[in-house]
Amino acid sequence: MVLTEEVKAHIDRMSHVEMCREWRFAPIGSPLFQGESGEYFQKRLFDELGGFTPAISKAIGWGD
Repeated sequence: MVLTEEVKAHIDRMSHVEMCREWRFAPIGSPLFQGESGEYFQKRLFDELGGFTPAISKAIGWGD
């Protein structure tokens, strides 16, 4: 997916927990994780926010 200003703003508005939840539960092939938007999402989640913490992982669970 092309990283438009709208997509970038959407990613920027997501909280750390929301991003982790999306990363874990989005369907395979989600457009948000493809191309430029996927690169930006990954950079923001892992480089800027620190990725998954044990606390976040436990809080969002596995959808059971």
